[in-house]
Amino acid sequence: MPYVSINQRIRLYYEEKGEGTPLLFIHPPGMGHAVFCRQEPLARHFRLILYDMRGNGRSSSSDAPITVPLLADDISVLLRALGVRRAIICGYSNGGSIALDFALRYPEHVEQLVLIGGFPEVCTPLLFSEFLLGISAAKLGAIPLLAAALAWGHKTNWREWQLLRRYARLTHKRDLNAMYQAGLVYGCTKQLSSLRLPVLLIYGARDRYIHPYIAMFQRYVPHADIVFIDQARHQIPTKHSSELNSILRAYGKRSETGRKEGIACRTKEDKTR
Repeated sequence: MPYVSINQRIRLYYEEKGEGTPLLFIHPPGMGHAVFCRQEPLARHFRLILYDMRGNGRSSSSDAPITVPLLADDISVLLRALGVRRAIICGYSNGGSIALDFALRYPEHVEQLVLIGGFPEVCTPLLFSEFLLGISAAKLGAIPLLAAALAWGHKTNWREWQLLRRYARLTHKRDLNAMYQAGLVYGCTKQLSSLRLPVLLIYGARDRYIHPYIAMFQRYVPHADIVFIDQARHQIPTKHSSELNSILRAYGKRSETGRKEGIACRTKEDKTR
């Protein structure tokens, strides 16, 4: 199994498939890379990179207090180990907070930033309550119950429910609690205005408890593209995988075209000097 070592103490499990522009997915706490099982066909168009955050899935439990910046630093180590200079960074749900922090602190390594159901802070009652529920479940050691609930919310068939439930049960309860705590206190709303790279926001048209956060992005990142998936709620990677994968393919092609044009322009400039 492929692993990347963090400070010779933490081992991050990852999977890598395909060729082309690197596309890295960041999962929310408790789900591991398995939540992106339906994004694997994207390996025909991208260099697809899936991984388990520390304390999740097949990765080691954390040896340090978990914070969102720490998890973002792990991504930097992972990409460097894989020889990836720039990648499309795609964060789902609370994985989007880690994607945001990485983009804010390592913009030179981000080709594009994609957030699926993302938010820059937790400041609405419904989302706050969801985080508190996750914290309570982790503290009580109710990982099997939480795993079953997360898997049920994301599954499209019985086999998928079993896969997601089994993988979510691998989560270390102490780290899960710490991740929910870290996500609850993290906020980068005012720093969003410093983002100069391409940003794509993908939301379910019926994901109304996340919709209040769209206004924050519109205010601080006016250049961000926003796409709504019809009839979708929050569980887009599994329940609306066809639409999501099509959007990412189209967006990736646009980035590839822009990058080639940029290289051509720089080459032309070099020749005229």
